[in-house]
Amino acid sequence: MPSSGTPLFPQALKTGDTIGFFSASSPVTATAPNRFARGKEFLREKGFRLKAGLLTGESDHYRSGSVARRAEELNQLFRDPQVRCVMSTIGGNNTNSLLPYLDYDALRADPKIIIGYSDTTALLAGIYAQTGLVTFYGPALVASFGEFPPLVDETYASFTDVLMNRHDAPYRYTLPSHWTDERLNWNDATPVRAKHLYANACRFIGKGRIEGRVIGGNLNTLSGIWGSPYLPEIRQGDILFIEDSLLNIATVERSFSMLKLNGVFDRVSAILLGKHELFDDAGTGGQPVDVLLEILNGQDIPLVAGFDCCHTHPMLTLPLGVDIAIDFEHQQVHITGQYLS
Repeated sequence: MPSSGTPLFPQALKTGDTIGFFSASSPVTATAPNRFARGKEFLREKGFRLKAGLLTGESDHYRSGSVARRAEELNQLFRDPQVRCVMSTIGGNNTNSLLPYLDYDALRADPKIIIGYSDTTALLAGIYAQTGLVTFYGPALVASFGEFPPLVDETYASFTDVLMNRHDAPYRYTLPSHWTDERLNWNDATPVRAKHLYANACRFIGKGRIEGRVIGGNLNTLSGIWGSPYLPEIRQGDILFIEDSLLNIATVERSFSMLKLNGVFDRVSAILLGKHELFDDAGTGGQPVDVLLEILNGQDIPLVAGFDCCHTHPMLTLPLGVDIAIDFEHQQVHITGQYLS
């Protein structure tokens, strides 16, 4: 069933549920044992059961295992009726390799919460395109829940508010007051010091209220599935969500230009641009939003610059494939469509 068909919704997450975790690309459970242990303990203390994927603790140089073994790790979690949430440990570069070998029928038969970010975009997009199952751009076990307090607590608050609490009215995001992209305390057993925090400066550039289906993810990863049946069709009126990490301004210009050349900006009604972790401006003083506005060249597309669903901390949780609304007058983002069963 393609993503243009009847949507599928996972059940809300409950305390006591089992979260299965996987390493679809980078072998972070082997390379960052302290952060891995901290992430597991954090979720266990919140009352969740954890099920380790078969590649936990393993490393095959730049990846956790072969394509076949990584696909089997995911398929085992998809097929396990006890697992209600399937969470990535981190991203990487090669999740797209797995897409032809996944058991999409298992997810159609038993929809689960699928969550992660960065390179996990390939999985989130591919599952939605193949099945219609709403997926979630949100925290990863090691990268996010292995973070130290208080930032991890704010990330968890959004995770639970979106995935565990039912909302009769449209859900309104509360943007964090501060954020950081400082690369510190990654695999330390105790924090070296608290990270430097920056006041939030999320910009709403536009007028009125725009509503549409949100689609997208990590733009660098999307380029690895572009033109394939694993990229959901970007339809007229969609809201494009994109974010990136650790790139230089030249690469960002190329990525935005790819969207322009493929006519994406002629179809979307608004753009939701996440903060860029440790952006390299190459001495220009420019930011990703400046590059985007240059590529748009006066094309009137309302956009949010600096939404906190990205590689920075804390991180919001965003369902993909559902309707959201951006209120530019009140500078608010809402989830307006159904995303849980």
